[in-house]
Amino acid sequence: MNDLNDLYFFANVVEEGGFTAAGRTLGIPKSRLSRRISELEARLGVRLLQRNTRGIALTDIGNRYYKQCQIVLAAADAAENAVTSSLAEPSGHVRVSCLVPIAREKLTLALPLFLERYPRVSVELVLTNRRVNLLEDGIDIAVRVRAPEEEDPNLATRRLRHTDGYLVAAPALMKQFAIPEHPRALTKFPFLGAVNQDHRAHFPLIGPHNERYTLVVDPRLAVEDFTIRKHAALRGLGITMLPSENCDEEIVRGELVRVLPNWTLPSGTLQLVYLTQRGLLPAVRVFIDFLIAELYEKSEADNAGTHA
Repeated sequence: MNDLNDLYFFANVVEEGGFTAAGRTLGIPKSRLSRRISELEARLGVRLLQRNTRGIALTDIGNRYYKQCQIVLAAADAAENAVTSSLAEPSGHVRVSCLVPIAREKLTLALPLFLERYPRVSVELVLTNRRVNLLEDGIDIAVRVRAPEEEDPNLATRRLRHTDGYLVAAPALMKQFAIPEHPRALTKFPFLGAVNQDHRAHFPLIGPHNERYTLVVDPRLAVEDFTIRKHAALRGLGITMLPSENCDEEIVRGELVRVLPNWTLPSGTLQLVYLTQRGLLPAVRVFIDFLIAELYEKSEADNAGTHA
């Protein structure tokens, strides 16, 4: 096993921008520090740093190695913190990404209660519907909807509840054209939706007899936010995909109708994901417990009350 001090020394050299500055921070001679990094490179059989008169620069493999060093060192810190703070009140900063509609509907009233309960915990809530990279974006917990096979297997996952998505539109819009029987017939309709890198919206549909068809369209309104899309759809401006929980009431009231109800979109799961490699600091753990209570337990109770 590699000496963890070597990872610590290497990370400090990168973060301080050179051997001289890192030596001052660590309190060890520059020559000793340079020798340890050279020995590390020799043991690994790769060059991690490019050295020149202007300083140092990470190689490609060095950059990947540095990111893993960050994970290992953070885990070591977390391991020590787990002992020293096991009996202490949770404290620290938690950075959370959350889908915009979930945050608005479930956390607006609950989040202030959490902050009152844990006065030494601060929360940064990043509202986004895009898929974040927890390590690169510095996210402790992400709340998102994914199919199980789409999630990164290296992340810890807590699945909360199943969610379906529907293609919906205003009845007035659908009356303007013949009733579609196949997704191919939808290309004449205007669409609202999130776009991929090709700037087009993709809807993978599953039909009768397990027929699969991916509808690809140029949306009239390209936006990820479900609330904006729903209001535009209610005005008859296009067909869009909405999670069932975002449109069930409008469908019951007849303000929206399902388009191609015999065709379905792949179902997903509302879930929490987080980096197990970092360890679970007390502040992160209590916020995970809070999210589970708000997004799962209350939803189950609400559903039970609805069907009682």
